[in-house]
Amino acid sequence: MSGNRVVWLSPNDPPDAFPDIRLALREPDGLLAAGGDLGSERLLAAYVRGIFPWFDENQPILWWSPDPRCIIEPRKFHVSRRLKRSIRRTDAEISVNRAFSDVILACSAPRRSQAGTWITPEIVTAYERLHAEGWAHSIEVRMAGALVGGIYGLSIGRVFFGESMFSRADNASKFALLALSQWLSARNFALIDCQVASPHLFTLGAELMSREQFRGVLERACRPATKLSDWPRTPLPVSALCGEAALQ
Repeated sequence: MSGNRVVWLSPNDPPDAFPDIRLALREPDGLLAAGGDLGSERLLAAYVRGIFPWFDENQPILWWSPDPRCIIEPRKFHVSRRLKRSIRRTDAEISVNRAFSDVILACSAPRRSQAGTWITPEIVTAYERLHAEGWAHSIEVRMAGALVGGIYGLSIGRVFFGESMFSRADNASKFALLALSQWLSARNFALIDCQVASPHLFTLGAELMSREQFRGVLERACRPATKLSDWPRTPLPVSALCGEAALQ
């Protein structure tokens, strides 16, 4: 592959048959390869190399590695005064891995700012499989028993690769991301990968990291490629997120 062409992968290619991420296109930023499949081995091989799938229903599977990368260091999550007030006043609860399918389906719903969704049925099936295998996880926010927000992504080694989040109530996705950041910080995680920057993420403490620096972090933090299994086992009141109970 040259610096201005995309490699086409075959489903028969080895799972790790990705080109070097330094060969990703500059425009569109980070497009690296197309084709292949969404099998668990290929997806895991992609993530530890700084690559993720992102495509619409009318497109082939597209693989990306943008430069720079948007990340959050868990210990640097920014809690504004306004968010602290919301945390103290809400009766919402946080849980983990109790409604993965509900969270990913909620994230796949069309949004006002976009015409369609990149979380296709093919993506849903692939990540539900990763969840069953212990790699993919969901953080859920409930109010009066109803699911109102959440995040899903992959945990590999000491990196959490965030995929998408949704909110049906004020600050619900922020509650989920704060809880995730606190739990990961207590477990010495290096970073949360947010993939692509947005003004909203910057208000929560997100930073930009060069692709080469990001790759260096992955080479250290994703080896060995262990699964995180010691998530909180019982729901936690959101009002406890600024206290030590959230870190246990």
